Amino acid sequence: MTAPTRTPAGIDTAALRELTKDGSGPRLLDVRTPGEFHTVHIPGAYNVPLDTLREHRAELLHHLDEDTVLICRSGARAAQAEQALSAAGLPNLRVLQGGMVAWEAAGGPVARGAARWELERQVRLIAGSIVLVSGLAGLAIPGLHLIGTAVGAGLTFAAVTNTCAMGMLLAKLPYNRGPRTDIDSVIAALRSRP
Repeated sequence: MTAPTRTPAGIDTAALRELTKDGSGPRLLDVRTPGEFHTVHIPGAYNVPLDTLREHRAELLHHLDEDTVLICRSGARAAQAEQALSAAGLPNLRVLQGGMVAWEAAGGPVARGAARWELERQVRLIAGSIVLVSGLAGLAIPGLHLIGTAVGAGLTFAAVTNTCAMGMLLAKLPYNRGPRTDIDSVIAALRSRP
């Protein structure tokens, strides 16, 4: 029998806006890819991509306190980051409910860079294209439609496990990496804040 999944503590956009309106408040860790972060982020947020956070969570613990809010596009990656940091010993973390989607919808302040497609949109494009092409080609080549079936199975697994192998692969493309976010620069930025 598996243990039930723990739901991380959340904070809504109104509460976070109130906490950050004077430039102080909790540390904001945005766990999206550097490309997503540089497209749009909450002013004052630190970009610590989920993979970097997982790999260097022990180092990050020394520079974080319990007043930390984790942010991603919709909340799923931030919840994974919360689980990783909690498992490493940092309690009482909060996840921005609805992520950047909810923040922007609520009119929260943002810093914008060059526009890029969000990772989720890229996954939909690639998965949909594979299904479409394999389905059409399957009319001429028997059995080719099974590629689309495999993609569908992968998407179902991604939804059930709240992970996405295709998204993780796409995040490694130069388009999504954006400016390099290394752990040393993240820690230096975290140290510089009082």
